[in-house]
Amino acid sequence: LKRLIERSRSVGEVLRWVTQNPAKVSASHYPIALHKLGQLLQHGGGAEGRGPGHVLEQPEFQTLCQAIIGGCAKFDNFSIVNCLYAAAALGLPGESPLVRVLEEESRSRLGRFNQKDVSMVFSSEANNKALEAIFSSQLFYENRQERFIRSMAEWLPRKAENLTPYTMALIAKYVARHRLREPRLLDTIANFLLKRGEQLDSKVIQKLVFPFSRMNYRPSNHGELFPKLEAILEQKAGSSPLATVNILMSMFQLSHFPQSVLHQVFSPTFITNVMSSPYALIVRRYLSLLDAAVELEFRDYSGPRLDPRYRVLMFEHALTADEANRKYSYKGLVAEALRQLVGEECYRQDEVLPPGYCTDFLLWINRSGTVLPLSRIPAASKAPLSHPTTSPAAVSLRSRPVPRDNTLCPGRVVLSVNDKWHYCQNSDILVGSRAMRDRHLRLLGYCLVQV
Repeated sequence: LKRLIERSRSVGEVLRWVTQNPAKVSASHYPIALHKLGQLLQHGGGAEGRGPGHVLEQPEFQTLCQAIIGGCAKFDNFSIVNCLYAAAALGLPGESPLVRVLEEESRSRLGRFNQKDVSMVFSSEANNKALEAIFSSQLFYENRQERFIRSMAEWLPRKAENLTPYTMALIAKYVARHRLREPRLLDTIANFLLKRGEQLDSKVIQKLVFPFSRMNYRPSNHGELFPKLEAILEQKAGSSPLATVNILMSMFQLSHFPQSVLHQVFSPTFITNVMSSPYALIVRRYLSLLDAAVELEFRDYSGPRLDPRYRVLMFEHALTADEANRKYSYKGLVAEALRQLVGEECYRQDEVLPPGYCTDFLLWINRSGTVLPLSRIPAASKAPLSHPTTSPAAVSLRSRPVPRDNTLCPGRVVLSVNDKWHYCQNSDILVGSRAMRDRHLRLLGYCLVQV
């Protein structure tokens, strides 16, 4: 029966083999039939030349769906996953009974799925519709599929030109969510962006750029890509201010500072436009951090800066991810160790330092290596450097290497507890936002100790 289904030349023939031979049909035949239907419809093999919508309404197809719905609880994992994504590739809506039942069954088995089950299905579905269905699936989005991503990195470069920006943006979103630092995949996104950037909306560009900063990865074509992005932003900066500052933040995290675009976003016209928008506060937060980054890292910049009236802290408390994962963090253990070793009066936890960076633990150590009670530190000494580009402390930080070993330097010390979500997956590379935070704290005169 498997060979007969695979050799079928029309949709009607596939449906007849499956629906007229119920005694001979097993769980493994259903995904084969759904895949075959998808292939035939894609190549114009629908009934009497009519479209897929007509086929999906046929009684024989509904009989096939009901057979899968009634028997899926007894299917093996591979058949369940195969049926689910074959149905998605067919274009069945997420609210259809078949897709809904298959997703519910998949969720109930999630702990028993292995990556091979999923990867073998996904690697054969490289068209826009299938990839959109896969990356739009909440079941897939919530779970990391590294085997599939490695497999996709092999064939995606060859097929990227045929993908839509929407599909590529979904892939970028997934890679960023799971911190998958796969250079071939990231370079494919970068090449796609280089070729099509001028045709894309700023909101799409920000989605494609974000994985680079998230994974702290400069694409291999960054020498061409970054100037191209600068030129695009110069033209489109005002069309979507939030997307513009998001793109700039990604570039800043990768230590690239587009001077001409900064002239625009710090201009009175851009600021006035932002202040009258519903997302004024979030854009002010980003602009404030960008302004601080310019002062700390882009010393050659001589253009306009953010008006001090609009400066706010980027964050006023611990990051959402850190709060959500607090029970999985080692911070509790470190806090208890500090309490016993130096006492609660000698450190602060979750202290937010200008320009808005939340620190895990803040301490003050004198030159003899003694941790001092923070209440005994003069306010002027505890405050961060307000003008780091001109202060002697900042200049000296730039002129001498920051200690990378376990030795402590005297003064303000930030004890950082780097948990697994602060790194790219299976890597010792910090995500871009964490890496920029560390750079800035050092330039502000803090000594960082990583735990």
